[in-house]
Amino acid sequence: MPDLPRDHDDQSDDQSDDQSDDPRDESGRPSDDALGDALSPEIAEVLARLTGGEVDPDLAKALKDMGIDQVDPAMLQMMVGQMQSMFASTDTDAFNLTLATDTARKTVSEAGDAVVGEAAQRQLDQAVQVAELWLDEVTAFEAPGISTHAWSRAEWVEATMATWGTLVEPVAEGVGRAVGDAMRTQLQQLGESGLPEGLLPAGMDPAAMLGQMEPMLAKMSGAMFGLQVGQAVGALATETVSGTEVGLPLVADRSVALLPANVEAFAEGLGVDLDQVRIYLAVREAARVRLFSEVPWIGPQLVAAVRDYARDISIDTDRIESALQSVDASDATALQSALQDQLFRPDPSPAQRAALARLETYLALVEGWVDVVADRATREHLPQSAALGEAVRRRRATGGPAEKAFAGLVGLELRPRRLRDAANLWAALEAKHGPDGRDAGWGHPDVAPTGADLDDPLGYVERFGTSESADLDAALDQLLREGETPGDDETGADGR
Repeated sequence: MPDLPRDHDDQSDDQSDDQSDDPRDESGRPSDDALGDALSPEIAEVLARLTGGEVDPDLAKALKDMGIDQVDPAMLQMMVGQMQSMFASTDTDAFNLTLATDTARKTVSEAGDAVVGEAAQRQLDQAVQVAELWLDEVTAFEAPGISTHAWSRAEWVEATMATWGTLVEPVAEGVGRAVGDAMRTQLQQLGESGLPEGLLPAGMDPAAMLGQMEPMLAKMSGAMFGLQVGQAVGALATETVSGTEVGLPLVADRSVALLPANVEAFAEGLGVDLDQVRIYLAVREAARVRLFSEVPWIGPQLVAAVRDYARDISIDTDRIESALQSVDASDATALQSALQDQLFRPDPSPAQRAALARLETYLALVEGWVDVVADRATREHLPQSAALGEAVRRRRATGGPAEKAFAGLVGLELRPRRLRDAANLWAALEAKHGPDGRDAGWGHPDVAPTGADLDDPLGYVERFGTSESADLDAALDQLLREGETPGDDETGADGR
Protein backbone atom coordinates (compact mmCIF):
# COMPACT_ATOMS: atom_id res chain seq x y z
CA MET A 1 0.00 0.00 0.00
CA PRO A 2 1.40 3.42 -0.89
CA ASP A 3 2.42 5.78 1.87
CA LEU A 4 -0.30 8.19 2.79
CA PRO A 5 0.24 11.76 3.86
CA ARG A 6 0.28 12.09 7.61
CA ASP A 7 -1.79 14.70 9.31
CA HIS A 8 -0.63 17.14 11.91
CA ASP A 9 -2.00 15.18 14.87
CA ASP A 10 -0.14 12.01 13.80
CA GLN A 11 3.08 13.97 13.54
CA SER A 12 2.48 15.38 17.01
CA ASP A 13 1.94 11.89 18.43
CA ASP A 14 5.19 10.65 16.85
CA GLN A 15 7.03 13.66 18.20
CA SER A 16 5.61 12.97 21.63
CA ASP A 17 6.73 9.33 21.39
CA ASP A 18 10.24 10.44 20.39
CA GLN A 19 10.42 12.73 23.38
CA SER A 20 9.22 9.97 25.69
CA ASP A 21 12.27 7.94 24.62
CA ASP A 22 14.50 10.81 25.67
CA PRO A 23 14.65 10.49 29.48
CA ARG A 24 15.15 13.66 31.45
CA ASP A 25 16.47 14.36 34.89
CA GLU A 26 14.47 15.97 37.67
CA SER A 27 15.21 19.45 36.38
CA GLY A 28 13.67 18.53 33.01
CA ARG A 29 17.00 18.51 31.19
CA PRO A 30 17.54 15.55 28.84
CA SER A 31 19.77 13.00 30.49
CA ASP A 32 21.85 12.57 27.34
CA ASP A 33 23.11 16.10 28.06
CA ALA A 34 23.96 15.28 31.66
CA LEU A 35 24.98 11.67 31.37
CA GLY A 36 27.12 11.54 28.27
CA ASP A 37 24.46 10.23 25.95
CA ALA A 38 22.42 7.73 27.93
CA LEU A 39 24.48 6.42 30.81
CA SER A 40 22.12 4.17 32.71
CA PRO A 41 20.48 5.60 35.84
CA GLU A 42 22.15 2.88 37.91
CA ILE A 43 25.63 3.88 36.76
CA ALA A 44 24.80 7.57 37.16
CA GLU A 45 23.73 6.93 40.75
CA VAL A 46 26.94 5.06 41.56
CA LEU A 47 29.06 7.82 40.02
CA ALA A 48 27.17 10.41 42.03
CA ARG A 49 28.01 8.48 45.21
CA LEU A 50 31.68 8.44 44.29
CA THR A 51 31.86 12.15 43.44
CA GLY A 52 29.69 13.23 46.35
CA GLY A 53 27.19 15.09 44.20
CA GLU A 54 25.79 15.42 40.69
CA VAL A 55 27.74 13.97 37.80
CA ASP A 56 29.36 16.69 35.73
CA PRO A 57 28.12 16.42 32.11
CA ASP A 58 31.59 16.69 30.60
CA LEU A 59 32.94 14.07 32.99
CA ALA A 60 30.00 11.80 32.27
CA LYS A 61 30.61 12.08 28.52
CA ALA A 62 34.31 11.36 28.94
CA LEU A 63 33.58 8.33 31.12
CA LYS A 64 31.11 7.01 28.57
CA ASP A 65 33.71 7.47 25.82
CA MET A 66 36.07 5.39 27.96
CA GLY A 67 33.49 2.59 28.16
CA ILE A 68 32.01 3.14 31.62
CA ASP A 69 28.57 2.36 30.25
CA GLN A 70 29.74 -1.18 29.47
CA VAL A 71 30.53 -1.94 33.14
CA ASP A 72 28.06 -4.03 35.11
CA PRO A 73 26.37 -1.57 37.53
CA ALA A 74 26.54 -4.11 40.37
CA MET A 75 30.27 -4.55 39.83
CA LEU A 76 30.73 -0.79 39.66
CA GLN A 77 28.77 -0.39 42.90
CA MET A 78 31.07 -2.90 44.62
CA MET A 79 34.18 -1.12 43.29
CA VAL A 80 32.90 2.24 44.53
CA GLY A 81 32.21 0.75 47.95
CA GLN A 82 35.75 -0.62 48.08
CA MET A 83 37.21 2.72 47.03
CA GLN A 84 35.20 4.59 49.66
CA SER A 85 36.43 2.10 52.26
CA MET A 86 40.01 2.51 51.03
CA PHE A 87 39.81 6.27 51.35
CA ALA A 88 38.20 6.20 54.79
CA SER A 89 41.25 7.41 56.71
CA THR A 90 42.44 10.75 58.02
CA ASP A 91 44.69 12.91 55.87
CA THR A 92 47.61 12.41 58.28
CA ASP A 93 47.64 8.60 58.09
CA ALA A 94 50.77 7.22 56.41
CA PHE A 95 48.67 4.22 55.52
CA ASN A 96 45.18 2.95 56.24
CA LEU A 97 45.57 0.86 59.38
CA THR A 98 41.87 0.05 59.52
CA LEU A 99 42.00 -1.31 55.99
CA ALA A 100 45.14 -3.29 56.86
CA THR A 101 43.39 -4.87 59.84
CA ASP A 102 40.27 -5.68 57.83
CA THR A 103 42.38 -7.19 55.03
CA ALA A 104 44.36 -9.30 57.49
CA ARG A 105 41.18 -10.57 59.11
CA LYS A 106 39.73 -11.41 55.71
CA THR A 107 42.94 -13.25 54.82
CA VAL A 108 42.79 -15.45 57.92
CA SER A 109 39.06 -16.00 57.45
CA GLU A 110 39.63 -17.28 53.92
CA ALA A 111 42.43 -19.54 55.16
CA GLY A 112 40.20 -20.87 57.91
CA ASP A 113 39.82 -19.59 61.45
CA ALA A 114 37.71 -20.50 64.44
CA VAL A 115 36.99 -19.23 67.92
CA VAL A 116 39.23 -20.86 70.51
CA GLY A 117 37.20 -22.88 72.99
CA GLU A 118 37.53 -23.19 76.76
CA ALA A 119 39.22 -26.58 76.49
CA ALA A 120 42.06 -25.14 74.39
CA GLN A 121 42.46 -22.26 76.85
CA ARG A 122 42.72 -24.69 79.78
CA GLN A 123 45.32 -26.77 77.93
CA LEU A 124 47.39 -23.67 77.27
CA ASP A 125 47.07 -22.45 80.87
CA GLN A 126 48.42 -25.77 82.11
CA ALA A 127 51.25 -25.79 79.55
CA VAL A 128 52.34 -22.28 80.52
CA GLN A 129 52.28 -23.07 84.24
CA VAL A 130 54.60 -26.00 83.61
CA ALA A 131 56.79 -23.89 81.32
CA GLU A 132 57.19 -21.16 83.92
CA LEU A 133 58.23 -23.68 86.59
CA TRP A 134 60.87 -25.17 84.32
CA LEU A 135 62.19 -21.75 83.33
CA ASP A 136 62.55 -20.75 86.98
CA GLU A 137 65.17 -23.51 87.25
CA VAL A 138 67.37 -22.30 84.38
CA THR A 139 67.21 -18.49 84.33
CA ALA A 140 67.24 -15.70 86.87
CA PHE A 141 64.88 -13.67 84.68
CA GLU A 142 61.53 -13.61 86.40
CA ALA A 143 58.14 -14.05 84.81
CA PRO A 144 56.16 -10.80 84.62
CA GLY A 145 53.05 -12.91 85.25
CA ILE A 146 51.50 -16.17 84.19
CA SER A 147 48.54 -14.75 82.32
CA THR A 148 47.97 -16.55 79.04
CA HIS A 149 46.08 -16.08 75.80
CA ALA A 150 44.84 -18.84 73.52
CA TRP A 151 44.20 -16.78 70.42
CA SER A 152 42.50 -17.38 67.14
CA ARG A 153 44.33 -16.06 64.12
CA ALA A 154 42.05 -13.03 63.95
CA GLU A 155 42.72 -12.25 67.62
CA TRP A 156 46.47 -12.35 66.96
CA VAL A 157 45.94 -9.87 64.12
CA GLU A 158 44.02 -7.50 66.38
CA ALA A 159 46.58 -7.78 69.17
CA THR A 160 49.65 -7.14 67.00
CA MET A 161 48.48 -4.79 64.23
CA ALA A 162 49.23 -1.60 66.16
CA THR A 163 52.88 -2.63 66.52
CA TRP A 164 53.06 -3.62 62.85
CA GLY A 165 51.77 -0.14 62.06
CA THR A 166 54.61 1.41 64.05
CA LEU A 167 57.20 -0.82 62.38
CA VAL A 168 56.21 -0.14 58.77
CA GLU A 169 55.06 3.48 59.05
CA PRO A 170 58.37 4.86 57.68
CA VAL A 171 57.99 2.65 54.60
CA ALA A 172 54.44 3.85 54.09
CA GLU A 173 55.61 7.45 54.20
CA GLY A 174 58.33 6.75 51.65
CA VAL A 175 55.91 4.90 49.40
CA GLY A 176 53.47 7.81 49.54
CA ARG A 177 56.17 10.26 48.55
CA ALA A 178 57.41 8.03 45.73
CA VAL A 179 53.96 7.42 44.24
CA GLY A 180 53.16 11.12 44.49
CA ASP A 181 56.43 12.06 42.79
CA ALA A 182 55.81 9.55 40.00
CA MET A 183 52.28 10.77 39.37
CA ARG A 184 53.43 14.39 39.52
CA THR A 185 56.10 13.74 36.90
CA GLN A 186 53.61 12.05 34.60
CA LEU A 187 51.06 14.85 34.91
CA GLN A 188 53.68 17.51 34.27
CA GLN A 189 54.77 15.70 31.12
CA LEU A 190 51.23 15.34 29.77
CA GLY A 191 49.67 17.85 27.49
CA GLU A 192 45.94 18.17 27.03
CA SER A 193 46.20 15.94 23.94
CA GLY A 194 47.61 13.15 26.10
CA LEU A 195 44.30 12.66 27.89
CA PRO A 196 41.02 11.20 26.61
CA GLU A 197 38.99 13.78 24.71
CA GLY A 198 36.58 15.67 26.92
CA LEU A 199 38.09 14.57 30.22
CA LEU A 200 39.31 18.08 30.98
CA PRO A 201 37.81 21.44 29.99
CA ALA A 202 39.42 22.90 26.89
CA GLY A 203 42.71 24.64 27.57
CA MET A 204 43.18 23.20 31.05
CA ASP A 205 46.74 22.09 31.85
CA PRO A 206 46.79 18.57 33.37
CA ALA A 207 49.45 19.71 35.82
CA ALA A 208 46.92 22.15 37.25
CA MET A 209 44.98 19.14 38.52
CA LEU A 210 47.82 18.14 40.82
CA GLY A 211 46.84 20.26 43.80
CA GLN A 212 43.34 18.82 43.77
CA MET A 213 44.57 15.26 43.22
CA GLU A 214 47.30 15.14 45.86
CA PRO A 215 44.98 14.33 48.81
CA MET A 216 43.37 11.57 46.76
CA LEU A 217 46.78 10.22 45.72
CA ALA A 218 47.90 10.18 49.34
CA LYS A 219 44.84 8.19 50.32
CA MET A 220 45.29 5.87 47.36
CA SER A 221 48.91 5.23 48.32
CA GLY A 222 47.92 4.69 51.95
CA ALA A 223 45.20 2.29 50.87
CA MET A 224 47.53 0.29 48.62
CA PHE A 225 50.11 0.01 51.37
CA GLY A 226 47.40 -0.87 53.88
CA LEU A 227 46.32 -3.72 51.64
CA GLN A 228 49.93 -4.91 51.41
CA VAL A 229 50.39 -4.81 55.18
CA GLY A 230 47.09 -6.57 55.73
CA GLN A 231 47.93 -9.36 53.30
CA ALA A 232 51.38 -9.89 54.85
CA VAL A 233 50.17 -9.86 58.46
CA GLY A 234 47.21 -12.05 57.56
CA ALA A 235 49.52 -14.59 55.92
CA LEU A 236 51.79 -14.49 58.96
CA ALA A 237 48.81 -15.08 61.26
CA THR A 238 48.12 -18.37 59.49
CA GLU A 239 51.61 -19.65 60.37
CA THR A 240 52.97 -18.09 63.54
CA VAL A 241 52.54 -20.28 66.60
CA SER A 242 52.80 -17.62 69.30
CA GLY A 243 52.54 -13.94 70.07
CA THR A 244 56.19 -13.05 69.51
CA GLU A 245 57.61 -15.95 67.49
CA VAL A 246 59.00 -13.48 64.95
CA GLY A 247 61.38 -12.24 67.65
CA LEU A 248 59.81 -8.80 67.99
CA PRO A 249 57.77 -7.45 70.93
CA LEU A 250 54.53 -7.44 68.96
CA VAL A 251 52.21 -8.01 71.92
CA ALA A 252 51.61 -5.02 74.17
CA ASP A 253 51.08 -6.86 77.45
CA ARG A 254 53.58 -9.22 79.03
CA SER A 255 51.54 -12.40 78.73
CA VAL A 256 52.19 -15.71 77.00
CA ALA A 257 50.07 -16.18 73.88
CA LEU A 258 49.82 -19.22 71.62
CA LEU A 259 47.62 -19.93 68.61
CA PRO A 260 46.26 -23.46 69.13
CA ALA A 261 45.32 -24.00 65.48
CA ASN A 262 48.83 -23.12 64.32
CA VAL A 263 50.43 -25.15 67.08
CA GLU A 264 48.50 -28.19 65.86
CA ALA A 265 49.54 -27.48 62.26
CA PHE A 266 53.19 -27.21 63.36
CA ALA A 267 52.92 -30.55 65.20
CA GLU A 268 51.61 -32.41 62.17
CA GLY A 269 54.17 -34.78 60.73
CA LEU A 270 56.66 -34.38 63.59
CA GLY A 271 55.79 -37.69 65.20
CA VAL A 272 55.72 -35.95 68.59
CA ASP A 273 52.85 -35.94 71.04
CA LEU A 274 50.83 -32.72 70.77
CA ASP A 275 51.07 -32.07 74.52
CA GLN A 276 54.87 -32.08 74.28
CA VAL A 277 54.75 -29.71 71.31
CA ARG A 278 52.44 -27.35 73.16
CA ILE A 279 54.62 -27.28 76.28
CA TYR A 280 57.83 -26.83 74.27
CA LEU A 281 56.41 -23.88 72.35
CA ALA A 282 55.00 -22.43 75.59
CA VAL A 283 58.51 -22.61 77.08
CA ARG A 284 59.96 -20.72 74.13
CA GLU A 285 57.27 -18.04 74.23
CA ALA A 286 57.45 -17.66 78.01
CA ALA A 287 61.24 -17.32 77.79
CA ARG A 288 60.90 -14.63 75.14
CA VAL A 289 58.33 -12.76 77.23
CA ARG A 290 60.66 -12.88 80.25
CA LEU A 291 63.51 -11.53 78.17
CA PHE A 292 61.52 -8.59 76.82
CA SER A 293 60.33 -7.81 80.33
CA GLU A 294 63.65 -8.15 82.18
CA VAL A 295 65.82 -6.55 79.47
CA PRO A 296 63.91 -3.32 78.79
CA TRP A 297 66.31 -2.01 76.15
CA ILE A 298 66.12 -4.91 73.70
CA GLY A 299 62.51 -4.41 72.56
CA PRO A 300 62.94 -0.71 71.69
CA GLN A 301 66.26 -1.47 69.97
CA LEU A 302 64.59 -4.10 67.77
CA VAL A 303 61.78 -1.72 66.83
CA ALA A 304 64.26 1.10 66.18
CA ALA A 305 66.36 -1.14 63.92
CA VAL A 306 63.33 -2.09 61.82
CA ARG A 307 62.22 1.53 61.56
CA ASP A 308 65.75 2.66 60.67
CA TYR A 309 65.84 0.17 57.84
CA ALA A 310 62.36 1.17 56.71
CA ARG A 311 63.03 4.89 56.98
CA ASP A 312 65.92 4.76 54.53
CA ILE A 313 64.22 2.46 52.08
CA SER A 314 65.16 3.41 48.53
CA ILE A 315 62.20 3.59 46.17
CA ASP A 316 62.97 3.99 42.48
CA THR A 317 60.44 6.45 41.08
CA ASP A 318 61.52 5.60 37.52
CA ARG A 319 60.42 2.01 38.07
CA ILE A 320 57.13 3.22 39.56
CA GLU A 321 56.51 5.43 36.53
CA SER A 322 57.21 2.48 34.27
CA ALA A 323 54.76 0.38 36.27
CA LEU A 324 52.09 3.06 36.03
CA GLN A 325 52.54 3.22 32.27
CA SER A 326 52.46 -0.53 31.72
CA VAL A 327 49.08 -1.30 33.27
CA ASP A 328 45.50 -0.22 32.73
CA ALA A 329 44.98 2.59 35.23
CA SER A 330 41.31 1.63 35.51
CA ASP A 331 42.25 -1.86 36.75
CA ALA A 332 42.85 -1.32 40.47
CA THR A 333 44.04 -4.89 41.05
CA ALA A 334 46.59 -4.79 38.23
CA LEU A 335 47.77 -1.35 39.34
CA GLN A 336 48.27 -2.50 42.93
CA SER A 337 50.11 -5.62 41.79
CA ALA A 338 52.43 -3.68 39.50
CA LEU A 339 53.25 -1.09 42.14
CA GLN A 340 53.73 -3.75 44.78
CA ASP A 341 56.32 -5.53 42.69
CA GLN A 342 58.20 -2.27 42.23
CA LEU A 343 58.02 -0.95 45.80
CA PHE A 344 59.07 -3.80 48.03
CA ARG A 345 62.26 -5.05 46.43
CA PRO A 346 64.64 -2.15 46.89
CA ASP A 347 68.41 -2.35 46.72
CA PRO A 348 69.62 -1.61 50.27
CA SER A 349 71.52 1.60 50.86
CA PRO A 350 74.59 1.72 53.11
CA ALA A 351 72.43 3.01 55.95
CA GLN A 352 69.99 0.16 55.39
CA ARG A 353 72.76 -2.40 55.38
CA ALA A 354 73.95 -1.05 58.74
CA ALA A 355 70.42 -1.17 60.15
CA LEU A 356 69.95 -4.68 58.76
CA ALA A 357 73.16 -5.89 60.37
CA ARG A 358 72.06 -4.43 63.69
CA LEU A 359 68.60 -5.96 63.38
CA GLU A 360 69.97 -9.38 62.46
CA THR A 361 72.34 -9.24 65.42
CA TYR A 362 69.61 -8.37 67.92
CA LEU A 363 67.17 -10.91 66.52
CA ALA A 364 69.88 -13.56 66.55
CA LEU A 365 70.75 -12.75 70.14
CA VAL A 366 67.12 -13.01 71.20
CA GLU A 367 66.39 -16.25 69.38
CA GLY A 368 69.77 -17.78 70.21
CA TRP A 369 69.20 -17.10 73.90
CA VAL A 370 65.71 -18.59 73.65
CA ASP A 371 67.17 -21.68 71.95
CA VAL A 372 69.64 -22.26 74.78
CA VAL A 373 67.24 -21.52 77.63
CA ALA A 374 64.46 -23.65 76.11
CA ASP A 375 66.88 -26.54 75.70
CA ARG A 376 68.03 -26.27 79.32
CA ALA A 377 64.44 -26.06 80.57
CA THR A 378 63.06 -29.01 78.61
CA ARG A 379 65.80 -31.53 77.98
CA GLU A 380 65.28 -33.27 81.35
CA HIS A 381 61.49 -33.18 81.11
CA LEU A 382 60.43 -33.68 77.49
CA PRO A 383 61.65 -36.87 75.79
CA GLN A 384 61.39 -35.24 72.35
CA SER A 385 62.97 -31.91 73.31
CA ALA A 386 65.92 -32.30 70.92
CA ALA A 387 63.65 -33.24 68.02
CA LEU A 388 61.43 -30.22 68.69
CA GLY A 389 64.43 -27.89 68.80
CA GLU A 390 65.59 -29.24 65.46
CA ALA A 391 62.10 -28.78 64.01
CA VAL A 392 62.17 -25.12 65.01
CA ARG A 393 65.58 -24.68 63.40
CA ARG A 394 64.38 -26.31 60.17
CA ARG A 395 61.36 -24.03 60.19
CA ARG A 396 63.63 -20.99 60.31
CA ALA A 397 66.12 -22.34 57.77
CA THR A 398 63.41 -22.90 55.18
CA GLY A 399 62.03 -19.39 55.55
CA GLY A 400 59.90 -19.10 58.63
CA PRO A 401 57.16 -16.58 59.36
CA ALA A 402 59.57 -13.82 60.36
CA GLU A 403 61.53 -13.95 57.10
CA LYS A 404 58.35 -13.95 55.01
CA ALA A 405 56.82 -11.07 56.94
CA PHE A 406 59.88 -8.84 56.73
CA ALA A 407 60.49 -9.63 53.08
CA GLY A 408 56.89 -8.79 52.21
CA LEU A 409 56.72 -5.54 54.15
CA VAL A 410 60.13 -3.87 54.02
CA GLY A 411 62.33 -6.15 51.94
CA LEU A 412 64.17 -7.60 54.93
CA GLU A 413 65.51 -11.12 54.61
CA LEU A 414 67.01 -12.59 57.76
CA ARG A 415 69.88 -15.06 57.77
CA PRO A 416 69.26 -18.11 59.98
CA ARG A 417 73.04 -18.64 60.22
CA ARG A 418 73.24 -15.78 62.72
CA LEU A 419 70.77 -17.50 65.03
CA ARG A 420 72.95 -20.60 65.34
CA ASP A 421 76.00 -18.40 65.92
CA ALA A 422 74.16 -16.59 68.72
CA ALA A 423 73.08 -19.87 70.32
CA ASN A 424 76.70 -21.02 70.28
CA LEU A 425 77.79 -17.77 71.94
CA TRP A 426 75.22 -18.00 74.75
CA ALA A 427 76.04 -21.67 75.32
CA ALA A 428 79.76 -20.90 75.51
CA LEU A 429 79.12 -18.01 77.90
CA GLU A 430 77.03 -20.29 80.09
CA ALA A 431 79.71 -22.97 80.09
CA LYS A 432 82.31 -20.43 81.23
CA HIS A 433 80.30 -18.27 83.64
CA GLY A 434 77.16 -20.24 84.45
CA PRO A 435 73.48 -19.35 83.79
CA ASP A 436 73.75 -16.08 85.72
CA GLY A 437 76.80 -15.04 83.70
CA ARG A 438 74.99 -15.98 80.50
CA ASP A 439 72.04 -13.76 81.36
CA ALA A 440 74.35 -10.97 82.54
CA GLY A 441 75.34 -10.54 78.91
CA TRP A 442 72.06 -8.63 78.51
CA GLY A 443 73.06 -6.12 81.20
CA HIS A 444 73.45 -3.15 78.86
CA PRO A 445 73.40 -2.62 75.07
CA ASP A 446 76.98 -1.35 75.18
CA VAL A 447 78.30 -4.58 76.69
CA ALA A 448 75.94 -7.01 74.94
CA PRO A 449 77.42 -9.16 72.15
CA THR A 450 77.81 -7.50 68.76
CA GLY A 451 77.82 -8.80 65.22
CA ALA A 452 81.60 -9.15 65.42
CA ASP A 453 81.20 -11.19 68.60
CA LEU A 454 78.92 -13.60 66.76
CA ASP A 455 81.81 -14.20 64.39
CA ASP A 456 84.15 -14.87 67.34
CA PRO A 457 82.02 -16.14 70.25
CA LEU A 458 84.95 -17.66 72.12
CA GLY A 459 86.78 -14.34 72.03
CA TYR A 460 83.74 -12.63 73.54
CA VAL A 461 83.50 -15.27 76.26
CA GLU A 462 87.16 -14.81 77.16
CA ARG A 463 86.78 -11.03 77.39
CA PHE A 464 83.53 -11.21 79.37
CA GLY A 465 84.09 -10.68 83.08
CA THR A 466 87.71 -9.55 82.70
CA SER A 467 89.09 -6.43 84.34
CA GLU A 468 88.56 -4.59 81.08
CA SER A 469 84.86 -5.49 81.22
CA ALA A 470 84.69 -4.54 84.90
CA ASP A 471 86.29 -1.16 84.15
CA LEU A 472 83.70 -0.59 81.41
CA ASP A 473 80.88 -1.50 83.79
CA ALA A 474 82.22 0.95 86.37
CA ALA A 475 82.45 3.71 83.77
CA LEU A 476 78.88 3.04 82.68
CA ASP A 477 77.67 3.14 86.28
CA GLN A 478 79.42 6.47 86.78
CA LEU A 479 77.80 7.94 83.68
CA LEU A 480 74.38 6.71 84.79
CA ARG A 481 74.86 8.33 88.19
CA GLU A 482 75.67 11.58 86.42
CA GLY A 483 72.33 11.45 84.64
CA GLU A 484 73.57 10.25 81.26
CA THR A 485 72.39 7.11 79.52
CA PRO A 486 74.90 5.85 76.95
CA GLY A 487 73.56 3.50 74.33
CA ASP A 488 70.01 4.93 74.36
CA ASP A 489 70.66 6.31 70.92
CA GLU A 490 69.67 4.13 68.01
CA THR A 491 73.13 3.02 67.04
CA GLY A 492 74.85 2.15 70.28
CA ALA A 493 78.51 2.56 71.07
CA ASP A 494 79.51 -0.17 68.69
CA GLY A 495 77.88 1.57 65.73
CA ARG A 496 75.33 -1.17 65.17
